[in-house]
Amino acid sequence: MGVMQVSRKVDYALRAAIYLATQDLKKTCSSTGEIAEIQRIPKKFLEKIIQDLVRSGLVKSKRGPDGGYSLARPSHEISFQDVIEAIEGPIALNVCLDSKGSCDLLSRCTMSGVWQEVQHKVVDVFARTTLADVKMIPCHACSPFSSFSSAA
Repeated sequence: MGVMQVSRKVDYALRAAIYLATQDLKKTCSSTGEIAEIQRIPKKFLEKIIQDLVRSGLVKSKRGPDGGYSLARPSHEISFQDVIEAIEGPIALNVCLDSKGSCDLLSRCTMSGVWQEVQHKVVDVFARTTLADVKMIPCHACSPFSSFSSAA
């Protein structure tokens, strides 16, 4: 059965960014090798993801013996939406919701209202969830939407 899901690339980008958020207290840079090993992300794939995050201004790089990567802004200023859009562009739950208006059936579609509502709620959660919100919460300790369900 098919499932709506976050791509592996976005999952890895979020995991890497959250890891960097845990390091910003130490004011140190992390290598792609370190991040890849700790987060169990293929290093070559992570290198490409980190470059997307650098290009988008979310991550900065430092050369030299103490070099590596760190967040370009405080973790409370970087949302899940920022990371997702840096990796895949604007969030669109369905092709009819992309900025190009790619669906020829939109004018007579009976589902578009449902897609728009779900899109709004999903983007809202991504926009208000920052790296700081999740950097200290172990994933096994939180239930899905535990801190978000009341606000949605």
